[in-house]
Amino acid sequence: MVPAMRTIIADDEPLARKKLRILLGEEPGVEVVAECGDGQQTISAVQDHKPDLLFLDIRMPDADGFEVLSRLSRDAMPIVVFTTAYDQYAIRAFEAQALDYLLKPFDGERLHHAAERARAELLKSSDRRLAYQMLDRLAETRQTRQGADKRLVIKTGGRVVFLDLDEIDWVEAAANYVKVNAGKDSYVLREAIGRISEKLDPGRFVRIHRSTIVNIAKIKELQPCNSGEYIAILTNGKELSCSRTYRNHLQQLIDKAI
Repeated sequence: MVPAMRTIIADDEPLARKKLRILLGEEPGVEVVAECGDGQQTISAVQDHKPDLLFLDIRMPDADGFEVLSRLSRDAMPIVVFTTAYDQYAIRAFEAQALDYLLKPFDGERLHHAAERARAELLKSSDRRLAYQMLDRLAETRQTRQGADKRLVIKTGGRVVFLDLDEIDWVEAAANYVKVNAGKDSYVLREAIGRISEKLDPGRFVRIHRSTIVNIAKIKELQPCNSGEYIAILTNGKELSCSRTYRNHLQQLIDKAI
């Protein structure tokens, strides 16, 4: 279940705040955590409540909407939707990285559209934060696993290759075969990916797709994309798809390392 968007309403007109509160009450998944009547109250409320979304009037006492944003730290910055009766500030609002600009008087449909955009942006931001957290933990995992000394024995082309696990970048499946990729070399084996997975150190390798196993020490970057999926970019530049179904496998492995 997606948590509710924690929201602050900032407007110096009580009737405007009331209308916005009523309209937001009809929106599913929105929780109003504070209402503010001037700029200083808004700054304090954002710092105290750390909201996901801020509906911000431009002309307010103490500090206008733009000054409010200038006095917030980047870490505390919520998604911002400006609400104002003046259209001349639109360009400046978008230069300030506002998500939307609601010109008063606006109706429930227009507000709903802004709320849906905010919800989509919040989900993307959440995925980005998760990716950064996972990468931080991957760095720790690399350090804790450096002492392991295991090898994968591969019989191929009439010879036996003893391949250090550190050399393996990723393993990919195709029909009844798997391809073990290690630097500039690759080895094709007639074996199911499930069987090869059993031979790999479960503390160092993770299945991120039904046809892909990756050495977590080789992951350089995780890029969120649609529907909770990721693109795993390896240190050699290779891009691998991490499906939503297998994302928890990667997360669980990282969690065990911390």
